[in-house]
Amino acid sequence: MEPMKNKIVVVSGAAGILGRAVVKAFLNLGASVCAIDRREGRISALALDVDVPGNLTIFDNFDLADRKVVPELMNAVHSRVGKTEFIINTVGGYTSGERVFEISEATWLKMMNLNVMPFLNLCRAFVPDLIASGKGKVVSVGAGAALKGGAKAGAYAATKAALLRLTESMAAELFPNGIQVNCVLPGTIDTPDNREEMPKADFSKWVAPEKIAEVIIFLASPDADAITGSAIPAFGHP
Repeated sequence: MEPMKNKIVVVSGAAGILGRAVVKAFLNLGASVCAIDRREGRISALALDVDVPGNLTIFDNFDLADRKVVPELMNAVHSRVGKTEFIINTVGGYTSGERVFEISEATWLKMMNLNVMPFLNLCRAFVPDLIASGKGKVVSVGAGAALKGGAKAGAYAATKAALLRLTESMAAELFPNGIQVNCVLPGTIDTPDNREEMPKADFSKWVAPEKIAEVIIFLASPDADAITGSAIPAFGHP
């Protein structure tokens, strides 16, 4: 795809394994990346190449599960970098173990605050930038569980399905504004935590974070201008 020099991208969950891969991918294309994370200091510890053509600006200590951070984050990005053109939400989380009729309020709120609210609040902050310019891309990271629930993972599947439905609805809402909104559905991501939790799994069938980042880069490119409201599988090997 063509370079993204001077293009402004916001990436939530930037200190996570997937978030890091996405940040690096955009920086390597020359973008100005606004890396957002909820914990202070984690982004500055990223092992990023010093000679990447893009520019990295860190916005940490912003918990996107909390709607109250929206005005402060929006003002900080606008004053330090500028108006956003690309919105990438990589925040998410998993929990399981409770049958549907046993799901606790704590579990439900945890899944909502990881899988739904960060996307809503990131978009609340920066979609107006895209509308004002009449162009832009929004990409969320969902999961295969958005398409089918599983035993003892109801809260996770329900919130990932909610994220997908919100993505589809926003795509319909922003289509008249020339903005594309899509969702990537990874399979099991090959991370150290996942390897530790599932040591007997076949890691060769998992999908590398860098490969998911490539799908996100494609959806942010002009090559994907005709794609909106889609759920793009990135399951890795069968």
